[in-house]
Amino acid sequence: MKWLAILLLALAAPAFADSNQPPAPLANVQLKDPAKEAQAQALMLTLRCVVCQGQSIADSNAEMAGDMRSLVRTRIAAGESSQSIRDWLIARYGDYVSYDPPLSATTAPLWIAPLALLAIGAWLARASFKRRRSS
Repeated sequence: MKWLAILLLALAAPAFADSNQPPAPLANVQLKDPAKEAQAQALMLTLRCVVCQGQSIADSNAEMAGDMRSLVRTRIAAGESSQSIRDWLIARYGDYVSYDPPLSATTAPLWIAPLALLAIGAWLARASFKRRRSS
């Protein structure tokens, strides 16, 4: 019975992820200057939602992504460069927030894992074909 209660709480957790607060001021409102809005959109597409993880902040409906969109638009409207905003977000949330993390000791597994998996797959395929030829 105890496990059932824990399971139900775990399944209900996503329902409590967002607060009841109204969205951030510029979360869902475009900037009046089309050039600045285009700059903001371009930057938002390169930043990963830290809640959804599989979506950019431009595409995510998570409250955190809305806060990040508002922050990007506010800073771009104030004249800050996209690179300085990106650098600030990376300093705050880590390299993970970027869809293009730099190669470092922390991100090396992200870059090496696909190559290692391809090598392992090629080795397994080769071994399988060798066995079929010899039988």
